[in-house]
Amino acid sequence: MKLRCLIIDDEPLAHKVILEYTKDVSFLKIVGQCYLATEALSLLNNQEIDLIFLDINMPKLKGLDFLKTLQKKPIVIITSAYEEYALESFELSVCDYLLKPFRFERFLKAVNKALEFYQLKSQKSTASLTLPNPTTEESKQIFIKSDKRYIQIDLAEVYYLESYGNYVKIWLEDVCHLTPRTLSSFENELPSTDFYRIHKSFMVHRKFIDYLEGNLLMMKNKKSLPVGKNHRGDFKRFISSS
Repeated sequence: MKLRCLIIDDEPLAHKVILEYTKDVSFLKIVGQCYLATEALSLLNNQEIDLIFLDINMPKLKGLDFLKTLQKKPIVIITSAYEEYALESFELSVCDYLLKPFRFERFLKAVNKALEFYQLKSQKSTASLTLPNPTTEESKQIFIKSDKRYIQIDLAEVYYLESYGNYVKIWLEDVCHLTPRTLSSFENELPSTDFYRIHKSFMVHRKFIDYLEGNLLMMKNKKSLPVGKNHRGDFKRFISSS
């Protein structure tokens, strides 16, 4: 299996670097190259693309503006020389953000993450999640449907939830389960004393928070998550409460 990749960048050198790096990654295949985001629109309508390497600062149509126009979004890795767009990019559910110039090992980490996302999306047995009434004792469990089985997960083991397009990833310590629901639906059903939405794309379990530094939250499984500007004040009060 190979991820079909598209490069969208107005710099020829950026294309050259990504082409060189992909030669050493067996699961990547470059099937298209565009130097303007406007060129990519027609290509995406006529060809299946699994992963886009997307620059931000391009003429005519900026990378993030292009991303907002897509109804069906492939997995996206941002490749940019500008770090100030990182938060906005993650709010658009990009897979990773590579700051130019980036080394091969950082590129490899990003595409491995993209492969994981692709495999989760491609699972034939799509998980569906049912939450019991939060006021009952049984509300401490959630049930993930996989094939003909229902797998029970204890809410006490859920580190955080991550929005991923039309899906939500439920993260335990080092594994996650994908379910076709919105993060807002969980926000309305999970115990508000334990779970808190820190960002458009993330909701965390209080007991697995390690520390907060600036706008980054470190979890006890060593995952760092962004705290949205509009959530910061209330979140600090949440973690300070008993």
